[in-house]
Amino acid sequence: MGDKSGKHGPKLDEEMHREAEGLTRSGGPTHPQPWNDPEPVDTDTGVDPTATRADRRGAPPGMTPRDVEERSTIASVLAGVNYPASPRELADHAASTAAPDNVVSRLSRLPGESYDGLPEIVKDLGIGHEERRT
Repeated sequence: MGDKSGKHGPKLDEEMHREAEGLTRSGGPTHPQPWNDPEPVDTDTGVDPTATRADRRGAPPGMTPRDVEERSTIASVLAGVNYPASPRELADHAASTAAPDNVVSRLSRLPGESYDGLPEIVKDLGIGHEERRT
């Protein structure tokens, strides 16, 4: 018993060793509390286990990569605009955010009189829209 720690005494050390032996030989987790065990990672299928559906990179169905980029640009320059807004108000807001000149020009030429949100604006600009996912 010279290799034992002697912290608790030989009898208690031997008892603790027997209690833990099943856990250490089982090949499973050794934590007595299951909430302390690490979560398993799915590496067998080659799919990211955190992904909710198919790979989300790229353009969604119904949109081209260019549509996605244009919609993103329009959304970022119109962040904070007060709706409903006229095409002139939209263009002025975009200009105040240092938007590219072509974006400001496109917004000022919108055909509608008033817009209640980004989907209406994108539709009138002719940017593709996402098809409904199933």
